[in-house]
Amino acid sequence: MSENTMALSRKKWNSIIIIASLLMIGTLSLLDNQTQSLPEDVLPLFNDDTPLAQLQLQQDNRTLWLRQLNGQWQCETTVLNCDQWASAWQQIKVSLLESVEEINDQSISITIKTTNNNQALQWQYYPKMGLLQSSANNWYHIPPSLRSHLLPVVDANIQ
Repeated sequence: MSENTMALSRKKWNSIIIIASLLMIGTLSLLDNQTQSLPEDVLPLFNDDTPLAQLQLQQDNRTLWLRQLNGQWQCETTVLNCDQWASAWQQIKVSLLESVEEINDQSISITIKTTNNNQALQWQYYPKMGLLQSSANNWYHIPPSLRSHLLPVVDANIQ
């Protein structure tokens, strides 16, 4: 066989590249649609009967907090995204898990207080895995699309 019969023409290569690109765009679009949608079994962690009032977490040997006072969210002075952080926690939805196999993530201790409950609740948050563990040892999964702003952005220049 001669070299010409084995080689693809420029037009054929362009067609292959276009088809491969379309397949990649389709695959990425499908993945994006799947990660943005919420599972059917998610429930809000906070609702109108038990709205979030305060949240405190231990991160990098610091105590960071947010609280609602007179309808406005206030945060520790080093937190740069207070409203976004508060909104993410107010709107968080979770799925109950029967059990958790293996934890390969560093936990963050979180104290949560709701408006209608004077007692603060202790939780453990595993940000990389998107897991919450209640003080009653119940496990909850946070969908990937709701995790992005659950940790505050901190000004590193302020000590």
